[in-house]
Amino acid sequence: MPPKVNVVSLVSVGRHPQSGRSRRAEQDGRAVELGLKLSKKSLTVVHAGDAKEPVLRQYAGMGLDSLTVLPQPADGDALPILLDYLKNSNAQVVLTGVRAESGESSGMLPYLLAEQLNWPLVPRVAEILTIKEGAAEVLLALPRGQRRSVIVSLPFIATVDNAAAEARQTAFGPGLRADLKVLDVESVTDDAMVSWQISSAKPRPKRLKVVKAKTAADRMKAATAKPVGGGGKVMKNETAAEKAQAIFDLLLEEKVVR
Repeated sequence: MPPKVNVVSLVSVGRHPQSGRSRRAEQDGRAVELGLKLSKKSLTVVHAGDAKEPVLRQYAGMGLDSLTVLPQPADGDALPILLDYLKNSNAQVVLTGVRAESGESSGMLPYLLAEQLNWPLVPRVAEILTIKEGAAEVLLALPRGQRRSVIVSLPFIATVDNAAAEARQTAFGPGLRADLKVLDVESVTDDAMVSWQISSAKPRPKRLKVVKAKTAADRMKAATAKPVGGGGKVMKNETAAEKAQAIFDLLLEEKVVR
């Protein structure tokens, strides 16, 4: 590996899935961890957003001397600002999470950046093994714990999967002492986002139990047998409307329909 590889890690403000509080985004933290492993001295961590966001100190507390902020309002579009920054930088590897934990959370930002920069994009990276002679050997995370090694030329953008190394703990003191470099950039309003109405996500309908039977007799037994301790009800003399209502109530209880 060459002595210096210019790495840029893009970070965002995460959100805890239970409490909803702001936090260091899980995948973005892993992206910073991977960047520190590749080249701590030439790693630049960049955030497009509010420079006063306390979460930025959690990233800085991972051992960063400084963190670069491209200030923009809550309704700003991060794409053009990050695009201009990367065009004017000497970045060779750009690391991001697969998707953000707040905001649009579409996962499209790295793809749009790669398209505009005309760089290759490597999705769901678990590890970057080597970088030499203008190319990198990248380990991809596949389903069921499988891995695949690919070769990609520099420069490139990589989205970091949850299979990558876990982000180290953040230190409060070093995070406060780190330098936040706030650049003077022109913000761009996201006109589409301004007209949106954001609401809490609803839980998805739950599937009924799937019977895994090999023969017709096993399927019939599973369909007719009463589960131990179940609260089933046999309806024989009720009307068709009453039976239909009972089925509908069961579907509501199992959250199959709403």
